[in-house]
Amino acid sequence: MNGTRSDQELMMQIVNKDADALKFLYDKYEKPIYAFAYRIVQDAMMAEEVVQELFLRIWKAAERYDADHGKLTSWMFTLTRNIAIDLLRKKQNRTNVQTTETEQLNRIPDNGKSTEEVALEGWRGQEIREALHELSPDQKQVVDLIYYQGYTQQEVSDQQAIPLGTVKSRVRLALKQLRGRLAGVGKEEIQR
Repeated sequence: MNGTRSDQELMMQIVNKDADALKFLYDKYEKPIYAFAYRIVQDAMMAEEVVQELFLRIWKAAERYDADHGKLTSWMFTLTRNIAIDLLRKKQNRTNVQTTETEQLNRIPDNGKSTEEVALEGWRGQEIREALHELSPDQKQVVDLIYYQGYTQQEVSDQQAIPLGTVKSRVRLALKQLRGRLAGVGKEEIQR
């Protein structure tokens, strides 16, 4: 590409999607555009992003440049300024949203159980399972039907063809045995 081509000629070629013309324009103005963007955003990566966005916009919309309204460099620096300000606003909004979300999360009380409580409940559950395992098969059956499946004593009596008095007796004996076996479970605390 001839190095003496005017900015207007370059823009006409870019309008016609001449990639070499865009490369020439980039090589010609990349450094001053980067320096200008860096003064605005104060961040090297963001300044590079501004430059890339500028030349992408020039490639996509070169026909928007009107030489009658001013020099190409004035148009490019105006676009650069607008892109930089937009990026700073987006960054500020993301930072504000993240800060707000963190602050809101910090205000929510943690009602979850502590590790100690979870461990203690696990141990209690194991103790209860072991105590239930020690019941006689008849006692296990009525306890399961009444306390875990939600049947009434009368329904267990009818369903299992067992006299109601026998169901009541089995439940009473099972609960007595469980109370004896589990005395103290639930009252202990982990020593600190």
